[in-house]
Amino acid sequence: MQINHVQRVEHSRGWAGHVASCSRLQTASEYISTQYITLTSDLPSEFQKVFPSQDPLDRADFNAVEYINTLFPTEQSLANIDDVVNKIRLKIRCLDDNIRTVVRGQTNVGQDGRQALEEAQVAIGQLFGKIKDIKDKAEKSEQMVKEITRDIKQLDHAKRHLTTSITTLNHLHMLAGGVDSLEAMTRKRQYGEVANLLQGVVNVLEHFHKYMGIPQIRQLSERVKVAQSELGTQILADFEEAFPAQGSKRAGGPSNVLRDACLVANVLDPRIKQEIIKKFIRQHLSEYMVLFQENQDVAWLDKIDRRYAWIKRQLVDYEEKYGRMFPEEWCMTERIAVEFCHITRTELAKVMRTRAKEIEVKLLLFAIQRTTNFEGLLAKRFSGCTLTDGPGVKKPETPLESTNPFLEDEIGEDGSEMEEDLDRPKKHKAPDNPFHGIISKCFESHLYVYIESQDKNLGEMIDRFVSDFRAQGPPKAGTEDGGAVLPSCADLFVYYKKCMVQCSQLSTGEPMIAFTTIFQKYLREYAWKILSGNLPKTSSNSGGLTIKSLLQEKEGSEAAKFTVEELCLICSILSTAEYCLATTQQLEEKLKEKVDKNLVERINLTGEMDTFSNVISNSIQLLVQDLDAACDPALTAMSKMPWQSVEHVGDQSPYVTSVIMHIKQNVPIIRDNLASTRKYFTQFCIKFTNSFIPKFINHLFRCKTISMVGAEQLLLDTHSLKTVLLDLPSIGSQVVRKAPASYTKIVVKGMTRAEMILKVVMAPHEPSVVFVDNYIKLLADGNPETFQKTLDMKGLKRSEQSSMLELFRQRLPTPPSGTDGGPSLSFSTPTPEQENSRIRKLEKLIKKRL
Repeated sequence: MQINHVQRVEHSRGWAGHVASCSRLQTASEYISTQYITLTSDLPSEFQKVFPSQDPLDRADFNAVEYINTLFPTEQSLANIDDVVNKIRLKIRCLDDNIRTVVRGQTNVGQDGRQALEEAQVAIGQLFGKIKDIKDKAEKSEQMVKEITRDIKQLDHAKRHLTTSITTLNHLHMLAGGVDSLEAMTRKRQYGEVANLLQGVVNVLEHFHKYMGIPQIRQLSERVKVAQSELGTQILADFEEAFPAQGSKRAGGPSNVLRDACLVANVLDPRIKQEIIKKFIRQHLSEYMVLFQENQDVAWLDKIDRRYAWIKRQLVDYEEKYGRMFPEEWCMTERIAVEFCHITRTELAKVMRTRAKEIEVKLLLFAIQRTTNFEGLLAKRFSGCTLTDGPGVKKPETPLESTNPFLEDEIGEDGSEMEEDLDRPKKHKAPDNPFHGIISKCFESHLYVYIESQDKNLGEMIDRFVSDFRAQGPPKAGTEDGGAVLPSCADLFVYYKKCMVQCSQLSTGEPMIAFTTIFQKYLREYAWKILSGNLPKTSSNSGGLTIKSLLQEKEGSEAAKFTVEELCLICSILSTAEYCLATTQQLEEKLKEKVDKNLVERINLTGEMDTFSNVISNSIQLLVQDLDAACDPALTAMSKMPWQSVEHVGDQSPYVTSVIMHIKQNVPIIRDNLASTRKYFTQFCIKFTNSFIPKFINHLFRCKTISMVGAEQLLLDTHSLKTVLLDLPSIGSQVVRKAPASYTKIVVKGMTRAEMILKVVMAPHEPSVVFVDNYIKLLADGNPETFQKTLDMKGLKRSEQSSMLELFRQRLPTPPSGTDGGPSLSFSTPTPEQENSRIRKLEKLIKKRL
């Protein structure tokens, strides 16, 4: 609400003071009203953006009355009205001076700007004039240059045309003279001169392609073509005369004329050269076709060496007689060898189809070995540059780096072993053999004989392994063989490696897939007959034990099902299966490297690796069951002991001593025999703990009517078992190693639950609410059955149990929304910090009790 200063003055000062105050206030109001200028709604806001200010006079919604009330909020403040008015007038005077100065300055600036603009316009006009003058002079200069160079260009065109005409006339003279000379030399069979002249005539004729419309040029071109045709026919006739067909007497032979004729053939149509090569090779190999016909005894595989000996003699004879007749770039020696290989492959395939039943393994391997040796000899002698002219041959496979399971390399051709480890840098890759398979490919369709032989050999090897194992028996305890890999495993994979290398040398196609199938078959048989088939069988023989006999059991008694030799055998089978698993994986990788790329997906040994994994799991399970069964009588005795009549807490109970004794008997043997595969020993420890602890808790629940002292004794026994289980991986070992964290977590979690159960049993059941809340807090188990088992351990009556169960259901925490709120409530897993805190509390409790 606004303040009416006039009324305030009237009341305070009287009429005289009122008149003076009103006159002064009126004067100030009139002055402010006359100086206040009303602006538009947009202009003040824009000013505020450009010149931000907190002064109330600069606000767009300035109100003079409010401003005055701000200056004079009370009647007493009106005494200073003269000072305020003087300040405002001074401020107005200063603003007027500033405005006047700015306006004058802007007036001078405008005049200077207009003057500068006029000067700039004058300068621009002058610049445009100069540019126009320069442009006009440039156009005149360009026109002058064109007139000067016009004559020069005409002279250049004339010179170029004259030079072309002279060059063309020279070429025409050379062409006409060359054609005449070519025809004359052709008739005289002067092939040495013809070879050089013909190439020059052909080169000169290329310059006249665009002049073929001229009759004289076209006529010369036709004469050149006729001369080339006559030369080709004449050269072929000369070679036919020098090397007549089979059955006629050789009238000629190598000569200088034929050597020059080959030089001419290089210039003629390529078909002439191909025809010469084809006829010469056919005539040169005609004797081979007769000597090694299908019906000849020498054509069979047992005399395959004679084929290669014959071609070696022929190549030597060719080098001596005809080596200088054919140009070196024709590679006639290699062409003869390649054609021999093609003919040999065809003939061998034909004869093997006819006499397929006579093919034996040794004979087939002999032929393949001799053939591959010959192909290697060709690779050393020739480059293979002519292979693209003949039938397509298969590219050689890439040599494999060694992944031998016994850290050895593949055996070379000379039988020596290369000492290269998988982790070492690979040696330089041997050069590819371009002749690989050029003949030996014909044996691929008959490799089933070799495959069937290997199938039979592997079957006999497995049977021998079975009989040897039965004769020798399991590994002896306390020897180096205890827990070691079975020797038969090494023999099997060494033989596999040998077969794989040999098969890859024979073929990398479908036969390799067939070999892989055989490998898979006998890997499975080895796993079933040698490994799984020799695992000891479990038998139940502990039913006759009584509580009294168990309590009186001494350290020398035997409660384990398996003997020490049987435990060593199980460990040995486990180690062998682990070795087979890793080696089979390497075998799969090697097979994929050796087989053709389009067949890689068909190599899959996952099923065999799973089989060996199952053997490992079964072996570990047998070890766990054996130790678990040895501890069962002790746990049964614990559940049948009269815990309500225990009068004082003593040392650990006899059943604990029995369990510890069996652990100390079995675990060191298993650990020593699994020293090479510690990860599986860790799995054994984890599986045994996961089996023993729940069984121990179940037997705790069977202990009925436990007194306070009995619960304390059980708590002491539980702590002793927990300590033994924590030391299980290194128990009885001279070298103490820290147990894996995963194993320690399992033991701590399981045995802590057993200790909490006993802690609940020790607690008084009155008041009931405190007991139930303590149970839920310690066990975090919402299952009413578990709670009732705990009540049975305390020996409560059924009537008391009913009320407690009802209270237990009421005190259970409410399950989260969206979950099933059944009787078995799922509690959140305690954090590691909570677990450690509970363990520390329990340890303190045990120390106090002890």
